[in-house]
Amino acid sequence: MSVVTALNFGGRTEEAVEHYREVLNANVLMLMRFHECPDSSFSKPGFEDKVFHATIRIGSTEVMASDVGCDDPSVETHFAGFAFAVRANSIADAERHFTGLSEQGEVIVPLSETFFATRYGIVKDRFGVSWKITVPGEKE
Repeated sequence: MSVVTALNFGGRTEEAVEHYREVLNANVLMLMRFHECPDSSFSKPGFEDKVFHATIRIGSTEVMASDVGCDDPSVETHFAGFAFAVRANSIADAERHFTGLSEQGEVIVPLSETFFATRYGIVKDRFGVSWKITVPGEKE
């Protein structure tokens, strides 16, 4: 058994996938739009170019994403009660990821040295997803 995170971006999945590709080096493993779906019962007018299903890989972790269920634009997409924890390979990588994720987002804990990590910070990105960025190791 395995558990894979699946996120619904309320009509912004393509934007989210592209953002994560740019700032986290995510690989797009699969992206299917509604007009490409073999089951036409999922199709709705105006949704043809929205993302029916996407799978991306960030490091060794796969994340699924979709615009399914975004038919009410007045409902704000929000993600609460969890955060993705990214263990960056270097301080430079951590700073690049943190800066990219914080664009149009909100810094919760600035990226800095701590007693438990070379760098640690929390950011909520422009989509409302929380990220904990860490460079493991003791202070230099």
